[in-house]
Amino acid sequence: MLISDSIPLLWLSYAVLSLVVLGTGYLGLAFLPRLPRLVITWAVAGVMWVPSSFSTPLNDQGDAYTGMAPAVVVAGLAFLEKDGGTMASALLLVAVAAALGGLLGLLLWRRGRGAKRHSNGDSQGDRTGTTSRADRGRDDKTRREPVVG
Repeated sequence: MLISDSIPLLWLSYAVLSLVVLGTGYLGLAFLPRLPRLVITWAVAGVMWVPSSFSTPLNDQGDAYTGMAPAVVVAGLAFLEKDGGTMASALLLVAVAAALGGLLGLLLWRRGRGAKRHSNGDSQGDRTGTTSRADRGRDDKTRREPVVG
């Protein structure tokens, strides 16, 4: 059951809160163009969502608890505990996840640009490739009058 088991509830609340943070972060970066906004947002998403395993001692007899947590949290706790091995592996996961997230943001930006190009090229000349050089050089913001004949 979801409510009686605290670990799935913890992961669920982390997922919901991370989506809120990513949404507000994306909207907060509205002053940036779309490319850096998407790359930054997805890089942060990669940092926030990559999991890592950890182990922490429970008592003096040598008992330890092992589990999964976000890699950035594991890296922060390993830094506080001065555990270099755990911190190195967690930071490597964080760096790889940030790079993959940034790459995914770049791919989303390219996909959005391709869809805009296809939706703007509605004329028959654009589809067949027979537009004149003057028409291709013309800015879309200028008004084009219809030509009869």
